Parts: sequence; C-alpha cells; structure tokens
Amino acid sequence: MSTTEVKPSAAKNPKKARNPSLGPKKDLKKKKKTKKSKAPAFDDNTVERNDQSDGEEQQPASGSEQLTFFLKQLESAIGVRVSALELDPIKDKCVVELSEKLDQNVSNLGEHIKMCCGSSWRETLCEGEAVEGEVDPGNPAVLVVSSSALRSLELLRGLNSLTKQCPALKLFSKHLKVEEQVTLLKKRVNIGSGTPSRIKKLIDIEALGLSRLDMIVLDMHTDVKGFSLFTLPQVRDEFWDLYKTCFHQRVLEGNLRICLYGPMPAAPKLKNNKKQRQNQD
Repeated sequence: MSTTEVKPSAAKNPKKARNPSLGPKKDLKKKKKTKKSKAPAFDDNTVERNDQSDGEEQQPASGSEQLTFFLKQLESAIGVRVSALELDPIKDKCVVELSEKLDQNVSNLGEHIKMCCGSSWRETLCEGEAVEGEVDPGNPAVLVVSSSALRSLELLRGLNSLTKQCPALKLFSKHLKVEEQVTLLKKRVNIGSGTPSRIKKLIDIEALGLSRLDMIVLDMHTDVKGFSLFTLPQVRDEFWDLYKTCFHQRVLEGNLRICLYGPMPAAPKLKNNKKQRQNQD
C-alpha cells in the first residue's frame, strides 16, 4: 500500500522527486566551506614564522663588527685610516653596544640612550637648567644624526619621555632659520637631532658647543630607495665632513662614543652623477 502511494505522488510532483538529489549537493557545499575555515589557522602560523624570520634578520651586530663596519666606511669616504696603535686605547669603548633585549626602532630610542648614560641618565638627559662651570648653554650630551629633516623629527618622537623638562633641539634646515636655532641654543640643551649640514653650520658659527658631547647616534635607517646616512649622495659627503672636522679627534681621544642605531645597511654602488646630486639639494 505505501509503495503504490509514493509512486503517484512522485508522478504528480516531479520536483519533489528530484529534491532528494539536491540534498547531497548542499552537503558537499557545506563540506567545502568547512575546509576554507581551516585557512586562518594556517595564515596565523605563517605570520608567526615571518615574525621570527624578521627578528633573525635584525639581530644587532656586536661592538667589534660595528667598529669594523664604521672604519671601513670612514676609510672609503675620506681616505682616513685608523692605525692599530691609535685604535688600541679606545676600541673597547668608542662604539656603543646596545641592549639586545630591545629592538632598535623609533619607540625604543629613548630607552636605549637612557641605558647608555647609566645611572646618571636623569641629570644628563632630563634636567632643564644650565649649571655654571658644568653645563653650559648650547652644549648637548647626545647628538642624533640622520639623513633628512623628516627622519630627524621621527626620531625625536622616540625621545619624548626624556625631553619634557629640557626640549630636544631640531638641528635641520627645513622650515627652521639659523637665527631661531641660535636663540634656542642660548639655553640648556641635552639632546639635539638633525642633519649633518645644519649641525656643522651651527658648530662653525660657535652656536652649538661640543664640551658636553658624550655620544653621537648615527641613524642607520634606509629610506624607500634603500639609501641611508652613509649612502645618500651629498648627505653622505656632508656627514663625513662633519665627522672628520668635529668628531674624529674626540673619538680617538676617548671623549666621544659612536652609536650605530638600527641594522647596518648594505651600501648600494653609487656613481658620481652631478644631476643626482642636484636633485638631493
């Protein structure tokens, strides 16, 4: 009886007869969706592995590796070779070896500099009043040197925690007149951040003093084109002119430390192109 009832209903409603065949297709679609839902787990693992590989690539160089790198740059740029006799007294302290526990990025710059100054960091970096005979106006303890005004500003943001009582000085030319900077240098300055050409100009006119200078932080950041302080045309020459004239002798005497901040870049091969230099101006 039941069989004879099913057949007529299937004949009257052919669509209902096809319904059972639609069921499995829907089930297959659901199974495909469940397979796709596994993708995020794979993506998370991929990101995790990428983060680990990035960390490995950015492992900081040792002090001796940094010193070797810097001296090679110095020799190739201006032909000055430091002999073993000159280097021996200062090789262990002329290059700052930063903590490996902190990444060398903008947000950690203040913390790195604080650790470099040791227990006296508050008096050296934060106090805002000049002290006659000890802390003269316009004489910073730390100079941060970078390849552009924009990068100098970016690095200053990483120093906000240290500059509330004594603001860091902007030592670049973009939108800033020399006269304005000379006025600001008549007060106490603990930290300055700028570009080689303006820093040297302010030193040459005796507005920026070096009597307190303990450390120069050289920004190793590369721009979108792969250039850095040591490789950007014109800026590279301006930096080495500043270093040779104002810093090199102090380094050899053990009175100034060098901090290479960030991963050391691979220097691109540059050609002496006058047009390229003019574009940088």
